[in-house]
Amino acid sequence: MNDKKVRRKFSSDFKAKVALEALREQMSIESISKKYELHPNQVRQWKNELLTGSSKVFSSEPTTQSNSSDKLIDELYRQIGQLKVDNDWLKKKLP
Repeated sequence: MNDKKVRRKFSSDFKAKVALEALREQMSIESISKKYELHPNQVRQWKNELLTGSSKVFSSEPTTQSNSSDKLIDELYRQIGQLKVDNDWLKKKLP
């Protein structure tokens, strides 16, 4: 018999929903954890992550994700340009 526990994965929307509910403090952490079938420590952790990361929402600094997506877009445009040049060259060489 294989008694391994399966790790559950939660979406960021679900985590935010639980963390906001914990932040409102209308229910205790324990009752929220029972409601969503989570460990109380997990609810506390998501609440703390929300509190520490909330300042990033209002920061004016560009995020690293947008920088990496800009780099990806630039690389894709470069590849498209190279393919266009190759395609034009092949059109000239073919009868």
